[in-house]
Amino acid sequence: MSGPRWPTVRLTDVVDVLDARRVPVKASERAARGGRVPYYGATGQAGSIDSAIFDEPLVLLGEDGVPFFDPYKPKAYLVDGPAWVNNHAHVLRARAPVDRRFLKHYLDWFDYRGYANGTTRLKLTQSAMKRMPVLLPEPAEQRQIVEILEDHLSRLDAAADYASAARRRLRAMQKATLLELIPDRANYPSEWRTATVAEAGKVELGRQRHPDWHTGPNMQPYLRVANVFEDRIDTADVKEMHWDGDAFERFRLHPGDVLLNEGQTPDLLGRPALYRGEPPNVAFTNSLIRFKASPDVLPEFALLVFRRHMHAGRFTRESRITTNIAHLSAARLKPIEFPIPSLEAQTAIVQDASTRLADIARLEGTISSQTARAHNLRRAVLAAAFSGKLTGRRSDDEVVEELAGALA
Repeated sequence: MSGPRWPTVRLTDVVDVLDARRVPVKASERAARGGRVPYYGATGQAGSIDSAIFDEPLVLLGEDGVPFFDPYKPKAYLVDGPAWVNNHAHVLRARAPVDRRFLKHYLDWFDYRGYANGTTRLKLTQSAMKRMPVLLPEPAEQRQIVEILEDHLSRLDAAADYASAARRRLRAMQKATLLELIPDRANYPSEWRTATVAEAGKVELGRQRHPDWHTGPNMQPYLRVANVFEDRIDTADVKEMHWDGDAFERFRLHPGDVLLNEGQTPDLLGRPALYRGEPPNVAFTNSLIRFKASPDVLPEFALLVFRRHMHAGRFTRESRITTNIAHLSAARLKPIEFPIPSLEAQTAIVQDASTRLADIARLEGTISSQTARAHNLRRAVLAAAFSGKLTGRRSDDEVVEELAGALA
């Protein structure tokens, strides 16, 4: 890592490390104390408290719980004025000749491989942080780089805000479509039969997992919550475990089965997907519930009903919530209302939904691709800044585009 003519120093040469003054405070204690002083953690403000332990311009760099190896996520942030910092963020006071804003952007760009370590949770120790190399242009050049860099980043931030707003509008459109096609029980058409989930099909909880089953002679794949998204089964990370006797056959999925997440955040509880045969020969565990539609219910229609219930918060009202995770047991799912129109009407609803929701999905795909491109551009802007290629001229855009293409 080196600029065209910039010296390299250790981080400890240009900052005072104030970690010894950090004090973690439990959320319950902060709630009892009240106050308006920002309380900061690894990735930003985590609440508020009644007094401050810092009151100066600082750079906070995550110590743990930070996506150090994700080049598109920030790792550092600036704070000004009264602040309280817990033990999940390093507290840095920038010293001359380093510009605090320059340092913040540099820490976001830095490659933390070889510095942050850990098996289940990455951690950047103070000793490793102190020996991190820092590129150090002259102060005037640092300020120029920051001004040019922040001009580019502000435009990318505006684009990200626009994309987020567009995504929220599409989600609202999706919900409105589902609620229109399948109204609430009070507004079912007279020809629809009002039933329960248990009356509309068979409800089963998957097989319980056990640590001893991670190895064995009869290893077979299974799906879990991490594989089931709304109307989509992710096959990128399918696990395997040992299955005794006929257990695998009892829990093996068949095309047309609808899977619902048993445990999730309240807004995603019951997130359903239709199993269409991929991956083949796979079972499911007790983090999922299987619904096998009766002959008078189309699996595709059942999927729409469950998607409608999820977006309307119907599953959440029947759930129990522990440590911010909602759980929907098979017993609580079974009594929930389930409309049953004629098969002809179900077919028409499924076809209508397919057309309308596909249009929304295409727009979401466009937003996702543009968001990915914006992430590449952000990384490219930082790379250009710290390789001395940002000049403030129009040609900067060409440099950034070229670097973004290399990162894609």
